[in-house]
Amino acid sequence: MVNLKKYSTKWWLFVLILTVFSFNSCGTKKYAVTKVEGRQIPVTEALSQTPYIEDFITPYRNHINNDLNTVLAYAPENIDKIGKWQTKIGNLQSTVTLESANKIFSQRENKNIDICLLNSGGIRAIINKGNVTTRTAFELMPFENNLVVAALKGEQILEMIQYIIKEKKPHPLAGLTFTIDKNDLPQNILVQKEPLDLLKIYYVATNDYLYNGGDSMSFFKKAQKMYNLDYKLRNVWIDYFKEVDTIPVLTDIRIVKEN
Repeated sequence: MVNLKKYSTKWWLFVLILTVFSFNSCGTKKYAVTKVEGRQIPVTEALSQTPYIEDFITPYRNHINNDLNTVLAYAPENIDKIGKWQTKIGNLQSTVTLESANKIFSQRENKNIDICLLNSGGIRAIINKGNVTTRTAFELMPFENNLVVAALKGEQILEMIQYIIKEKKPHPLAGLTFTIDKNDLPQNILVQKEPLDLLKIYYVATNDYLYNGGDSMSFFKKAQKMYNLDYKLRNVWIDYFKEVDTIPVLTDIRIVKEN
């Protein structure tokens, strides 16, 4: 029989360490991700014509095309972007947007929208004479911009007018009319057919891009408050087309330039 008392303390410590090490080495190893790599796989023409890929995509493509080609309304003539201070399509967009926004805003806030200002560059197409479809709305407004309302003092409305005069672009405008005199100064400023009050708060419908300073419309940054209507401008077009049979052509003069 082995006499364990003959082993030294150092020997027992060595055996203990060796045992613990052996036990841990037999345990489950844990791994961690230390590097992730990726590469781009180009979709070439040859790949896009691969039968099984085309078979997979075709039902979705057909479904989307059927939705986009749905006829919603009719345009009696081309509603275009021709004009220096206002255009037929700009007049239509601003008027429709103001009315659509006001339906939501008046219910939520018990207030009415006074003005609508959008940007001419945001309209990316025209409405051609004939059938108007869902695709038309996507061509007009391919962006994901939301409709918002800014509470601006009359002083900022004056800044807005000065901006329009300086830009010399037909930005869509509704609810506001004025005259530009020979010195490029605004005269006869009317908001909802009432003289502009510099101390009054006016509610202006626009999109989130412009509200955040897009197209250098810095006057929106001075807003007393902003209301997000959670309503995309593209959907404003779509809903409007669904409501009307024939789209009106709006040619009323909103900005007059004296010679």
